[in-house]
Amino acid sequence: MAEKTINPLLKSGLEYGPIVAFFAAYILLKDRVFTFGGTEYEGFIAVTAGFVPLMILSTLALWRLTGHLSKMQVVTLVLVVVFGGLSVWLNDPRFFKMKPTLIYLFFAGALGFGLLRGHSYLESLMDAHLPLSKEGWLVLTRRLVVFFLGLAVLNEFIWRTQSEEAWVYFKTFGLTAAVFLFFMSQGSVFRKYGVSKEDDEG
Repeated sequence: MAEKTINPLLKSGLEYGPIVAFFAAYILLKDRVFTFGGTEYEGFIAVTAGFVPLMILSTLALWRLTGHLSKMQVVTLVLVVVFGGLSVWLNDPRFFKMKPTLIYLFFAGALGFGLLRGHSYLESLMDAHLPLSKEGWLVLTRRLVVFFLGLAVLNEFIWRTQSEEAWVYFKTFGLTAAVFLFFMSQGSVFRKYGVSKEDDEG
């Protein structure tokens, strides 16, 4: 099914709205404790309990409006539901904090597997249509594998050694900025291996 075009602001809101909502709710509720069924839950767990269904609803809305979800969106949603659910069910925030690590390890592993076969899965994985030659895709994929592994290690370091609030800031802003800066720094790859649309089709 071809992807339907929707308002870019609406699309961005559905993709990033839950993350912004998670951050705002955490800032408001981080010092509160909630009692449910005789069990006390800290603010982080309560916010996670709200984030999981919000993420499900926003992803379903995005699929309904566009008729399409990327592999990255599907994998991310599954890991949010599984590890967010475990954190709430077991009343243990560590599972949710490990989620970014597993996401980056999964994509590094998938891309690395493709490289071992001499292929780049990057374009289909990210639903990208960048005008790169085959060699360019391989170069970019190798760099992204290393980058994802680095983010996985960094996330483990942050949540295990820093405060919970520091990790929330890192997850909300640091990881997003890191991915943005990575692609901004790859200008030399796009210049060296870039091809025109006509050449790519030919």
